[in-house]
Amino acid sequence: MVARAHTVAFEGVEARPVEVQCALSSGLPGFAIVGLPDKAVSEARERVRAALAAMAIALPSRKITINLSPADLPKEGSHFDLPIALALLAAIGAIPEEEVAGTLSLGELSLDGSLVAVNGALPAAMSAAEHDRALIVPKACGAEAAWVGATRVLAAPTLAAVIRHFTGQAPLEPAEPGEVHEDRGTRDLRDVKGQERAKRALEIAAAGRHHLLMVGSPGSGKSMLAARLPSILPPLEPAEALETSMIHSLAGLLDEGGISRMRPFRTPHHTASMAAIVGGGRGAKPGEVSLAHNGVLFLDELPEFPRPVLETLRQPIETGEVIVARANAHVRYPCRFMLVAAANPCKCGHLADAARACSRAPLCGEDYLGRISGPLMDRFDLRLDVPPVAFTDLDLPDSGDSSAVVAERVARARAVQRARYEGSGARVNADAEGAQLEQVATPSAEGREMLMKAAERFALSARGYHRVLRVARTIADLAGSEPVEKPHIAEALSYRVAGALAPA
Repeated sequence: MVARAHTVAFEGVEARPVEVQCALSSGLPGFAIVGLPDKAVSEARERVRAALAAMAIALPSRKITINLSPADLPKEGSHFDLPIALALLAAIGAIPEEEVAGTLSLGELSLDGSLVAVNGALPAAMSAAEHDRALIVPKACGAEAAWVGATRVLAAPTLAAVIRHFTGQAPLEPAEPGEVHEDRGTRDLRDVKGQERAKRALEIAAAGRHHLLMVGSPGSGKSMLAARLPSILPPLEPAEALETSMIHSLAGLLDEGGISRMRPFRTPHHTASMAAIVGGGRGAKPGEVSLAHNGVLFLDELPEFPRPVLETLRQPIETGEVIVARANAHVRYPCRFMLVAAANPCKCGHLADAARACSRAPLCGEDYLGRISGPLMDRFDLRLDVPPVAFTDLDLPDSGDSSAVVAERVARARAVQRARYEGSGARVNADAEGAQLEQVATPSAEGREMLMKAAERFALSARGYHRVLRVARTIADLAGSEPVEKPHIAEALSYRVAGALAPA
């Protein structure tokens, strides 16, 4: 007789169904696991054996074979412990086989039989709902998995509790979704003295999810501005929250099962490796670009990042997804993020100050910012020179709108875009392209004339031309204007062709 249990193997954010088959046969006593298990899965036999012994359950003196089907799919992770134990218990008649076959389970076993939290409970719950099965997870994962309301989620503290549930002695209660954490923090745009143009650029970037590059001398407030970006971003929509949380679940970043409506804000250091940024490593884990999905990826000191790492960002920025290629699989992760970067104008940082600049100025600035390739630079919708703030201005009272006021304007602009692109696949102006962009962002006659002259004078690429249109569309949305007028085009152009970052 072959007993069956069900679990999943993860390929990116996709949970692939896996059938755990257990067969008892005559021969020398043994415990074998087949079906391309990794080291953690192979060691499950010792954890299962010890957990059963802790409950005084003896294994039969027979050959035990566990097959993880499909056999050609690599199996990684310790979450296979629980389904292996359940298939084995069903094979020896300790629990009803029909009940086990109708559920999906995952969890790591301690030697005393308690269940330890594992990554990926949320994608597993999605798979359970798709196949119309109940889900059994460790107690620490129940609040996370319960956010998928289409399936029944049971959270168990120990393997003994799971056995009592299947035998009808003490049924497990359905888990409740974890509390949604919403805390914008205390950082406010009004904390930034001056820099009104930079604040305006930040608002435009937040409203249309446009990529932003800030260049300025040390201490001008670039990092301070970026740190306040989360305070003006709208909360995640339910569908976006689920998408983002599935990635964070695989990475083990969900806090006690709570799904936050705050948009991610990832700030990797410039020493981060390529695998850390785009994904990869053992198990092809999601990288920073995917962890920032539906949120912000902030790269401070952009030229200090290794050139190959920066170049790998070009395709994810355009496609909204990243593919981690391996010899036996291609793992796909979504990564629609807003790229915000900050850089000094040169190595010493004082290119604009003749009294403090180094002896190589202005060549040092060309060499330093030259580390950012032209194709990557072309992908920034807004390029901004951030001037230094005089120390005398630091004693001035707060100026400009607070983050709450700006957030309201951003939310209204996002609502207009959501209604505009409903059912089209796009969500914000940054997603519009091709005929759709021409339809929603066609400028007035005066605006088109200005754009054509600027494109010819500054040799804008086709990508640059379209990005100006997208930014102008967002500026018009913030102004509550349906048509894209000449002032909207003029402001959008000012963020692309003015200052030290203007194209040659």
